[in-house]
Amino acid sequence: MKKEEVIKYIKEKYDSNPEYLWKKYPFYAIFRVKKKWFGIVMNVSKDKLGLSDPEEVDILNVKCPPEMIGSLRKSECILPAYHMNKEHWITILLEGSVPKEKIEQLIAISYDLVSE
Repeated sequence: MKKEEVIKYIKEKYDSNPEYLWKKYPFYAIFRVKKKWFGIVMNVSKDKLGLSDPEEVDILNVKCPPEMIGSLRKSECILPAYHMNKEHWITILLEGSVPKEKIEQLIAISYDLVSE
């Protein structure tokens, strides 16, 4: 999924409109349920994610149960969370490598964790 698809999916499925909170980062969109964040879409350089490439990439951060994070990070496209608690959040590269169904599943898990 690409960034635009993720934003559209979250708006339609979870009735959560993206919020753009920072003038300095006009493309960072957060999604909330019960005033708590369950997702954030950002664009960052890959080197900020621990990758060797300085090219910019779109990412999605979602909350995840700590017991799932280790196995999810075995994928090259799911990384420790950028700029979030790495014990409870993961970063998904939105380059088309992670199947749509997997991204939708991870969004649902994050939404459920936050809305409890």
